[in-house]
Amino acid sequence: MRVALAQIDVEGAAVDANVERAVAAIREAADEGADLVCLPELFNVGFFAFDAYQRAAEPLEGPSLSAVRDAAAEEGVALLAGSVVEDLAETEGGPDEEGLANTSVLFDEDGQRLLAYRKHHLFGYESAESQLLTPGERVPTAELGEFTAAVTTCYDLRFPELYRELVERGVDLLLVPSAWPYPRVEHWTLLPQARAVENLAYVAAVNGSGDFEDAELVGRSTVYDPWGNAVASTGDQPSIVYADLDPERVATVREEFPALDDRRH
Repeated sequence: MRVALAQIDVEGAAVDANVERAVAAIREAADEGADLVCLPELFNVGFFAFDAYQRAAEPLEGPSLSAVRDAAAEEGVALLAGSVVEDLAETEGGPDEEGLANTSVLFDEDGQRLLAYRKHHLFGYESAESQLLTPGERVPTAELGEFTAAVTTCYDLRFPELYRELVERGVDLLLVPSAWPYPRVEHWTLLPQARAVENLAYVAAVNGSGDFEDAELVGRSTVYDPWGNAVASTGDQPSIVYADLDPERVATVREEFPALDDRRH
C-alpha cells in the first residue's frame, strides 16, 4: 500500500481555501500512485482557530467531508479525512448527544465510510479544545487493503494505553492526524516513533503546516515502520510524504522480535 501524508498549509478559519488545498493534494497524490491519502487534524478550519469552531461545525455528511471524499473517490484512492469539527446532533445516525467533536473519518477508495473516530484525549493546559469539544468514547478499527487500521488524533499520542488496546485488537497500521505546534518538536518526533516501537506496527503521523495567531505547526509528517525507523519524512513547509507499506513487514518483525508475547498483565 502506498500512503501519502498531505501536509497542507492550513489557514485559520479559511475553510473554503483549506478544503481546496486538500482536494488538490488528494489529486496530486493520486497522480503519484497513492492508495491512501491522509489529511491533518482539523484540516478545514485549523486547530487553533477556536473562535471558528462553531460556525465551521458540520455533520459527517457535511460540505468539507463531502468535498474531499468525492475527490478521493473520483481518483480511486482511500482517504483519511484528517478531522473536522463535527456537529454531533446533526450527524445522521451519530451518537445520541449534542455538542461538537474533533472527528476523523476513514473512507475506502469508493467513498464508503469505514470508520469515524472522535478524539479521545482533548488537550488540557487551559486549551479551548477541552472547553469546546466532547471527547469520543469509541475506538473503531477497519480493514484497509491488507492492513487492519485505526485512527488516533494528535494529543492521543501521549497515552500509550490507547495504542496497546488497538494492537490487542489486531491493528497493524496506526494513522495519526495532528496539528502539533512549536516548540514541542522533540515530542512530535519521539512519541509516534515510540508508539511504533512498542507496538511493532506502522505509524503514519500527518501534521499540518502553517502559522496561527499564537502558534506555528511543526510539520514533519513522518511514516514509521514496525522497528520505529522513519521511512519517509519532511520539514515544516507544505509537502506530500510518500511511503510504501508492506503488511508482511509487520508480521516478520513481530515474529523475529516477539516482544508483544512477553507482556505480563
